[in-house]
Amino acid sequence: MARAALKWSLTDLAEASGVGRATAARFELGQSVEPDKISAMREALIAAGAQFVRRAGRIGVTIPE
Repeated sequence: MARAALKWSLTDLAEASGVGRATAARFELGQSVEPDKISAMREALIAAGAQFVRRAGRIGVTIPE
């Protein structure tokens, strides 16, 4: 969701986070990915402006305009 809101391609996410494109794709498909790789992707998204919010047991993302 955050990647789409930032208008990033899968390659953009991989490059910004320092993980392989295949790793980013596996994560998006719900497959197993090492926790440090997930953290790297999350931090790259946050650095680009994504804000993750948790409300009523749900996680969402906002992107400043």
